Amino acid sequence: MHHRNTDGTASPAAPLDLTLLRTFLAVHRAGSFTGGARLLGLSQPTVTTQMRALEERLGSELFWRVPRGVLPTPAADELAERVAAPLDALAEVAGHGSSGEGEPPAPVRVAGPAELLCTRALPALAPLTERGVRLRIATGLTDDLLDGLLGGRFDLVIATTRPRGRSLLSEPLSDEEFVLVASPGWAGRIGLGRPAEEGPAALRGVPLVTYAEDLPIARRYWRHVFGTRLTGPAAVTVPDLRGVLAAVAAGAGVTVLPRYLCADELASGALVALLSPEDPPINTSYLVRRPGGRDHPHADLVREELLRAGRTW
Repeated sequence: MHHRNTDGTASPAAPLDLTLLRTFLAVHRAGSFTGGARLLGLSQPTVTTQMRALEERLGSELFWRVPRGVLPTPAADELAERVAAPLDALAEVAGHGSSGEGEPPAPVRVAGPAELLCTRALPALAPLTERGVRLRIATGLTDDLLDGLLGGRFDLVIATTRPRGRSLLSEPLSDEEFVLVASPGWAGRIGLGRPAEEGPAALRGVPLVTYAEDLPIARRYWRHVFGTRLTGPAAVTVPDLRGVLAAVAAGAGVTVLPRYLCADELASGALVALLSPEDPPINTSYLVRRPGGRDHPHADLVREELLRAGRTW
């Protein structure tokens, strides 16, 4: 892009403002003006004004508005590829120059499903505290947590689904197998061989304990293993799979749980697997981070330890 001199000849355009480029990169990574503003500590109107100024300066549209934020145009993806490495390098230099001597690294902000965090991730990460790692843990549903990751509230998120698009980087963390279980009392009343022989008819009239009213995990199990749709209300709903486990072990009915969560109870006999299908339903969890996130060696340690430990889950 060129400006005209007074004699009519073309002159090179003035260099792009680094502030506009930093704001652009934050919006591109966050996937929304609001998320970019949060990353930079700016107001959303300021970010909007800066992006309009940059688009006018470049003569190109950079973002398309969508219901949950913005989508980058091809021009924006090309610009992000050009400026990300130089801006990240500048940010690293500035960060090292401004950090106080002896100041501890910031806490690592990790979010994910409460059950997986509490029973697997936190025990794996516990030894890192001796190396000075500080952890700040948050729990919730995957979609909400990924929004928080885009908005800069987390460093790492354990997600139960793989995020789409290029705004986040994901790595397979672990595979969890789902198991249909009941207490020994209910298993005896149902008959261990009947679910394999009769399918869901063997479970008719048995109370169902589940995570939510729409029976998310059990519904998937019924479809995958029995090839049929699960209908009917739950007897008990608990929005924490550890509560579901406790209720079923106490005799509330049957449920479907990830094997990692009930392995000890299955080994001790406190729970009984009612079926052992050759092809059980499996769900993959992912460790997700933002590309070009803040320079944070402790976040790298946490990521490496989770990926190492996840292979054993």
